[in-house]
Amino acid sequence: MPNFLNSGDVFPSVSLSLADGGTFSFPADLETPMTIALFYRGHW
Repeated sequence: MPNFLNSGDVFPSVSLSLADGGTFSFPADLETPMTIALFYRGHW
């Protein structure tokens, strides 16, 4: 069963591989505390 975040929960650390070969970690690499993350699965 998936775990959902509740109001006031700390976002878990996530590291993603980027298309250019780099990585992006959040929330560590975010510039502001208020951010919206959109995940697009692409074309299957």
